[in-house]
Amino acid sequence: MPATESPLPRRKTPTMRTTRLSLLLALLPAIAASGCGTKTDAGASEGSASASASAEGGNEESSSGNGGNSGNSTDPTDATTTGAMDTGDSTGEMTMGGITMGFIQDPDGAGQNNECDIWAQDCPDGEKCMPWASDGGGSWNATRCSPVDPAAASPGDTCTVEGTGVSGIDNCELGSMCWDVDGETNMGTCVPFCMGTEAAPVCSDPATTCTIANEGVIILCLPNCDPLLQDCDEGQACYPVGDAFVCGPDASLEAGVYADPCAFINDCDPGLFCANPALVPDCAGSSGCCSTFCDTTDPGASAACPGASGGQECIAWFDAGQAMPGLENLGFCGIPM
Repeated sequence: MPATESPLPRRKTPTMRTTRLSLLLALLPAIAASGCGTKTDAGASEGSASASASAEGGNEESSSGNGGNSGNSTDPTDATTTGAMDTGDSTGEMTMGGITMGFIQDPDGAGQNNECDIWAQDCPDGEKCMPWASDGGGSWNATRCSPVDPAAASPGDTCTVEGTGVSGIDNCELGSMCWDVDGETNMGTCVPFCMGTEAAPVCSDPATTCTIANEGVIILCLPNCDPLLQDCDEGQACYPVGDAFVCGPDASLEAGVYADPCAFINDCDPGLFCANPALVPDCAGSSGCCSTFCDTTDPGASAACPGASGGQECIAWFDAGQAMPGLENLGFCGIPM
């Protein structure tokens, strides 16, 4: 999706999806990493960057870019879901368009209280290891053993949660969880956990990528996507996560247009991403501001950047020769640094 000539229109009807990916992919310079919060249903940010998501729903970088590929990410990411998703690689840095970036860090530095191993699924028979919000908040920040429903739903099936999308209790089968939960109906879709290990994650479906988030509490196989095409299901958008671009819930509500403040990757509308504030003219966000993707092969892409009058240009997302297959023309609107 080439950059638009003017700010994208705001959403008329706020979504009630509770799956905000706490993808804390705000592109802050590593030296200026700052805290941010969980995106709540009201659209406010108030949690930690490494694993924040709103209570209503759940769930969503590369060696030389925010990259997108169809393979599985091998870098742990931090993300939460109630609508906001937080991710980052093992070093907390990445290079995008030749610019070294860091991810917003958890300001609290709070430790996790994990009752079980989400990878090993080491709960007693009849139970499964699930992510949940142990502090009563809106972000998955720990794991616990929860009962497996006798008539459990399979991945791809409609599912329900008990309480909220971050309760850790649903009717999905072992090795999966209820994702993209609607806050009004408590219904979502069962999505499978990654298999293998955190160091070598595997997804059985090649059209998905292992997304590790919220300090390793969230491990989901999410659909790959093209940020220029925005080819995700309704209510979702294509966001950069780990070494790939994956579909995640659009948690922007009435905000998320160009230059709006953002703290999580899915704080922005489809076709936009949470950018380093230095890349967006007159950015009023302390953590980041939404900016657009663009097509580097479009001769008018730079002129069409919403912030062109402030110095924005269409910059290649990947370093030369490092683009993921199919994303060679992916760019972003930003002020060259």
